[in-house]
Amino acid sequence: MKQSDITIDIHADDYALTVNTSREILGLIRDGVLDSISIVPNMDCFDECMDLLKSEIPHLTTLPKMSVHLNLVEGLQLSGAADGSNSVLISSTWKSLFLASYNPLQRNTVKQYVKKEISAQIGRVQPVIEECINIAQQNNVRFDQTSLRIDSHQHTHMIPVVWYALCEYLAENNLTPEYIRNSKEPLMPFIASVSLWKTYSPVNIVKNRILNFYSGKCDRYYRRNGHKPMYLWGLVMSGRMDQDRIEQLYPSLIRVAGEKSRSLEILFHPGRMLAEESREGIPEDAANDFYLSDNRDTEKDGARCAGGLTDQMPFDRLT
Repeated sequence: MKQSDITIDIHADDYALTVNTSREILGLIRDGVLDSISIVPNMDCFDECMDLLKSEIPHLTTLPKMSVHLNLVEGLQLSGAADGSNSVLISSTWKSLFLASYNPLQRNTVKQYVKKEISAQIGRVQPVIEECINIAQQNNVRFDQTSLRIDSHQHTHMIPVVWYALCEYLAENNLTPEYIRNSKEPLMPFIASVSLWKTYSPVNIVKNRILNFYSGKCDRYYRRNGHKPMYLWGLVMSGRMDQDRIEQLYPSLIRVAGEKSRSLEILFHPGRMLAEESREGIPEDAANDFYLSDNRDTEKDGARCAGGLTDQMPFDRLT
């Protein structure tokens, strides 16, 4: 394995989910932990959260890369109501998008709705990302982002009907993103660590297998556009990317990525939503089980751990 073959990306999802979540992610940015972040387009705190980021940029050494975190299952529908307001709530779910992919009576209608919403969400976030890059340039803050970056909440862009809607939107607008997340996580390092078997959620194992099944189209996209393929680490351990397991599994994931000549994105969901930040469009069960959970603090500590491990080893960071 050549060290030059490996690029590590310490990534945080859910910037602009809530103000407190964003403040905690900003703390990691300020400390140089993160190489990239994903920005939620469709919460009512979006403008406030982006103002926080813009005000912080002049004080940074490096501005992380920023992705549009397409959100088709929670939050406000930016393609909106008939009167043009953003008060309509997202009505789709992972299950409904999945089923529509295989229902010829629904597929095209759902694809058109999804494409319209993708357009609205990218249209809201990308100009602000460009503004952030301009602020970095004006203040001699290092940045490496060159174009649009895309991932999604709950990895919905991997679902066929969403993927085809996204590809059509990109083609119609002559866009070639520098990055679309491939939610492809190698399973063998987790299987090989027998002592950790009982710590994995069966639901996350199923998620790993489903997303791996759909990952081929992302690999083909990467090959067509001359991008290095990637692995994602953050599915089997989703919600519990804790320090102990990161330290144990890190060498194995690095080795597998190197053997396959893939970059490795290590995905975290740091930053807790405060109880008083209950947002329109976030289901109560999702808030209680995840966004308000202590696990958000666990993942914040995990991100610091991963950043420290990467800095100790001779591998390139994304930035």
